[in-house]
Amino acid sequence: MTKLEFYRTKEDHGWQGFQAFGHTGFAGHGEDIVCAAVSALTQTAVLGLQEVLAIDCLVRVDESKGSLLCLLPEDLACGDWKQAQLVLSVLYVGLLATEEEYGDYVSVKEVPYRENESAIIRLKKRWRKHEER
Repeated sequence: MTKLEFYRTKEDHGWQGFQAFGHTGFAGHGEDIVCAAVSALTQTAVLGLQEVLAIDCLVRVDESKGSLLCLLPEDLACGDWKQAQLVLSVLYVGLLATEEEYGDYVSVKEVPYRENESAIIRLKKRWRKHEER
């Protein structure tokens, strides 16, 4: 199953980012339409944030584990924050629709973003921008 977590800010001003992890298991490699849908949605959101909005997101990809982490910068300007929230909202709605259709393979939930408690933050030194292949 692919699990997707959207990190809600403490002040509830939107999402700080998201993480997708795990393989859907719907079908074999190269034939898994659910995995392809989730990948297309999440990767397009990252590209929208980075290439269209020019936001330097913190992104970590581990293809072997099927994980993608994307976090917005802490010091993002208000206008950029609002635009980023639109991109993340479209992603969230698209993934909820995927979960509704393929709930045995996809799980979407909101969780609080806790910078000081999150293991994600400990990975900060190894973060890199998503590289296209």
